[in-house]
Amino acid sequence: MTQPRVRPAILDDADTIAAAHHGAWVQTYSGLLPAEHWERDTVARRRERWCDRLSRAAPGHPLVAVVDEQVVGFAQSGATRSKGGIPAVRRDELWSLYVLPEQHGTGIGARLLNAVLLPDSPAELWVAEANPRARRFYEKHGFVSDGARFTDDLEIAEIRMVRGAR
Repeated sequence: MTQPRVRPAILDDADTIAAAHHGAWVQTYSGLLPAEHWERDTVARRRERWCDRLSRAAPGHPLVAVVDEQVVGFAQSGATRSKGGIPAVRRDELWSLYVLPEQHGTGIGARLLNAVLLPDSPAELWVAEANPRARRFYEKHGFVSDGARFTDDLEIAEIRMVRGAR
């Protein structure tokens, strides 16, 4: 395995990002979502969304982690968005960070996190309450739950984690 590198995502990455995104979701959320969800949430559908996202210049352009020319994870951050009427408490938000399960524990997640948010910089994120592995990862990087909770459109309870002063 070559040393992982982090770089901006390009349109040619849409297939591998979609596969990584879908695979991470299946691994993380299969027990939380009904079986019929996966009839709609397919790699092909995610590929369409990634092609659209990567074909336009927009805030929060994703970065990818690449090992042996294969995308193994991605991350995005940007201006904080309110969720379900819950106001933001930090200026920056980690919008997403996913790493293929076989790459967990390799340091790739930390590299992606530190590439999209400066280490120890004030930020917030939302994470599935029923995802203790992800919550431990974010705690290791200085995030703590601030008590805010939101249930998304898929009926997944999310908690907000914050780090640093406002």
